[in-house]
Amino acid sequence: MIEPTYTHARLDEYARPGGPLDVPSLDAALSLAWPGPDAPDSSDFEHQVAHVAGGLIDAGVEPGDAVCWRRPNNLEAVVLYRACWRAGAVAVPIHHQAGPADIDVILDDTAPRLVVADELPDGEPIPWGRSPAQPESAAVVLFTSGSSGRPKGVIHTHRSLAYKARLMARVHGLRPDDAVLMPAPLAHISGLLNGVLVPGVVPMKSVMMPRWDPDDALRIIERERITFMIGPPTFFIGLMGAATFSSAAVASLRLVSSGGAGVTAAFVEEASAKLGCTVKRTYGSTEAPTVTTTQAGDDLARAAATDGRPTGEVELQIDDSTGELLVRGPELFCGYTNPERNVEAFTDDGWFRTGDMGAIDDDGWLTIVGRLKDVIIRGGENIAAAEVESVLESHPDVRHAVAVGAPDARLGERVVAFVQLVPHAAFGLAECRAWFEARGTARFKTPERVVAVDEFPLLAAGKPDRAALRARAAAASASED
Repeated sequence: MIEPTYTHARLDEYARPGGPLDVPSLDAALSLAWPGPDAPDSSDFEHQVAHVAGGLIDAGVEPGDAVCWRRPNNLEAVVLYRACWRAGAVAVPIHHQAGPADIDVILDDTAPRLVVADELPDGEPIPWGRSPAQPESAAVVLFTSGSSGRPKGVIHTHRSLAYKARLMARVHGLRPDDAVLMPAPLAHISGLLNGVLVPGVVPMKSVMMPRWDPDDALRIIERERITFMIGPPTFFIGLMGAATFSSAAVASLRLVSSGGAGVTAAFVEEASAKLGCTVKRTYGSTEAPTVTTTQAGDDLARAAATDGRPTGEVELQIDDSTGELLVRGPELFCGYTNPERNVEAFTDDGWFRTGDMGAIDDDGWLTIVGRLKDVIIRGGENIAAAEVESVLESHPDVRHAVAVGAPDARLGERVVAFVQLVPHAAFGLAECRAWFEARGTARFKTPERVVAVDEFPLLAAGKPDRAALRARAAAASASED
């Protein structure tokens, strides 16, 4: 059974009558319709959800039990989410590109009552309004890379997600005649929030992409009259650079929200001009989704130069000793599947340690200036340097390894591995790729450049100087452009 493992310091205030967490469970908060392009009509969609929920119960799933699946973005994934919440189960989606090692961690951490493989379960329908889930019940577990390398299971409740979906629909100014294109995996908080939850509360059309392809995306945007997109810069750089790009193809776009590595004022300016719509920066994480962005009427120059201002009742502060951004608010997750991780994740007075370094101006606008932890962000995927290094150092020819991110105009960052080898060894990119594949590691975590070094630059404390290695990787990337 999955249960919250952390209690917010201001929970009573958030849950006050009329407060941010005074919301229903997700089954009650979301529309019964699914207004997607290939979706069934409202009655058929509700029929599917009801029958799959009944199938989960027939398979022995009880309230609080975890249900896992691994699927690309499609209607079945949406139905599974909604059916889990109808049955009172906890949805645990597995990234469709996850390697066997990651899958083992997820299954071990959540002990699912059911893993849905091929066909969706089918049973006596559970009608709307019969969900045993309470607003404070766990709703999903999403896995994200940790600085230690082992993926972390992030638990969100029904009310934290229902609150965030309702809030962001207002903040983005979304209406029933809007339509979102969602290429980000639904196993990510961005895909879940903006591809399932926000469309469910508006309600509005949501178009799924099982695999990102800029030319396909342009065709979909034009055909489906897409008005809203959200994701890392790599998506939009790909759109603007596609051979089939035209102003006419993206004429329906009204709003683009982008977060992650590579979001700069220059990117916002270029994308705004070429896409012909409002492009804004957003900051959030799996644990604290979309805590800052800009809203209608905000100063455009300021919006381009910062990561936005706080949304709703979220609070931000900077740790004076480290420069780390701390967050407190009703959208925060309710702990990790491994409760021991909560100790280091939260301060004694209930602030979440984001691992990001930030600056907050006098009016509360946030600018992320770096990362406290060694995490590489490639195409919107968080990759723990420690995990990459662990896989590298398990190879018999690699004595020591340091993984860093190199700037990349399309993906934000690429993984570069600096390795010290045992005498007379030859370990290059081909050997590295084969080793990572054999170890069951996801392809996006595999280094795209391997640099053999005799020794690492060291800090005074004797640790590898990651900043120096990042600078070396960046210089090499720039020389290749």
